Amino acid sequence: MPARRSEQLPTTPRREENRPPKRVYTLLEWRALIELGALPLAWPVLQTTPRGDGHPVLLVPGFAAGDATLGPLALFLRSRGYAVETWGFGRNKGFHRKFVVALEQKLRFMHHRSGRRVSLIGWSLGGVFAYDLAHRLPEHVRCVYALGSPMRLSPVRVEAPLAVKALYRWLAHPMGPIAHMALARAKYLKTAPTVPSGCIYSATDGVVPAHAAVLETTAPRHENLPVPGSHLGLGVNPVVMWILADRLAQPERRWRPFNPDGPMNRVYRRLLDLPKPA
Repeated sequence: MPARRSEQLPTTPRREENRPPKRVYTLLEWRALIELGALPLAWPVLQTTPRGDGHPVLLVPGFAAGDATLGPLALFLRSRGYAVETWGFGRNKGFHRKFVVALEQKLRFMHHRSGRRVSLIGWSLGGVFAYDLAHRLPEHVRCVYALGSPMRLSPVRVEAPLAVKALYRWLAHPMGPIAHMALARAKYLKTAPTVPSGCIYSATDGVVPAHAAVLETTAPRHENLPVPGSHLGLGVNPVVMWILADRLAQPERRWRPFNPDGPMNRVYRRLLDLPKPA
């Protein structure tokens, strides 16, 4: 029986335009090591999550990261029965057209080879790639989830710590992230795709502020899901893995909002008793 609206989780943080995350959150990004250390302890619980139907899943890394950073998440999803692949193009050096084209070709190939739609999961900038694919090739995509991704793109201003902007200028483009945020793309990525979608965000993210990591939309099959933790730890965060296992296990074309029950739901709600983004 579906839950009443009042029982469902709060999903959208307060909107604050053009503000990077609090400096204290950025300085505390070392919390990712704690989240990584908690993963072995949480592994037995994670193995009780629903098993999938074996459909293909494509993982996309964050900016300046490669496939190795997706190893724990890929291992977990394979243990749940999914055919997981990572993007395979080395380090993510920004939203370059060459990566967009290569990912499109990979998605088409995975869909053709399996005969099934592909679920997309992108971490940070990888979520922007994933949503871009879901908008342009919805016939190949089963669902798409972004982990701490900068969804409120702007061709004028990017909400990120100065260190992140400097790294983008060094690795990707001398103008920084703005160089790759075309006006048309920035507009359509602020809307939900036609396939089931979600934004998983943290109120204490030290790289992408919470209000920039969600979509404000009334689309019936989109959800913004809060988790406790850091930005750099989202890919190894046991709570994120628990949510993704629930979302990916849904039967195709029978989407329902995230509304878990049982002991894990009580733990989840207690963990969300965190400061709201300022």
